Amino acid sequence: MTDEKCSVLEHVDVGGGYRRLKVASPAIVKDVQAGQFVHVRVPQLDESSLRRPFSVFDAGDGVLTLLYKEVGRGTKALGLVKAGDEINILGPLGHGFPSKASGTALLVGGGYGVAPLYLLAKMLLKNSSAKVKLFVGGRTAADILALDEFRQLGIEVFPATNDGSLGEKGLVTVPLDKEIAALSASSAPFEIFACGPDPMLKAVSERAISSGAKGWISMDRHMICGVGACYACIQKTVRGNSRCCIEGPVFAAEDLVWE
Repeated sequence: MTDEKCSVLEHVDVGGGYRRLKVASPAIVKDVQAGQFVHVRVPQLDESSLRRPFSVFDAGDGVLTLLYKEVGRGTKALGLVKAGDEINILGPLGHGFPSKASGTALLVGGGYGVAPLYLLAKMLLKNSSAKVKLFVGGRTAADILALDEFRQLGIEVFPATNDGSLGEKGLVTVPLDKEIAALSASSAPFEIFACGPDPMLKAVSERAISSGAKGWISMDRHMICGVGACYACIQKTVRGNSRCCIEGPVFAAEDLVWE
């Protein structure tokens, strides 16, 4: 874990209220794993304000990339940061995804839950012979992010939108169920990696368990301190209450307890 002063290289609007932030971060980048997060001190907020947690979208060659949506005071203030500014970032934090998979790796993202899946896809392709497929859902086409980046990795993508404006009409589980059925029918091994809203994660967990596949679930909780001290990001598991910032945010599907 490093507390690093990072120079902003690029900060652009990618549509739908989403932004991509690239910073020079040689110290954090060399240690980060897919599914981990960083804590950003937003310059435009007062010194007493808490850091904001963000999943790592990409990391390499000394450059750290974040993909986020402006949803509150902190992210709106972060949106004012421009190239050449400096921001303080703490990381990498948390427990990420496995970097290897067997058979087919099914990546499932909802909205900006797709953020940690890009670095995961790169790591899986680098470290294993797994075939990687992406399933991503959103309310409309504007909520479907980074498809071109995944396609450039040679990954087949399966979008789904509630209004049918892109890909399948309905929830992301519609195309996912078709793929699980096809793989199960051929007895082909697969693993599932997911990040997004709780209802989607619960549905994906249930599918992983019922199919006998390994499932890796990244839980979205409000990680205030990021280092396990405040106990604000508790997730119920079969071992009791776990802190998402330390024991997570990635958990095995069978370890999660849903209410």
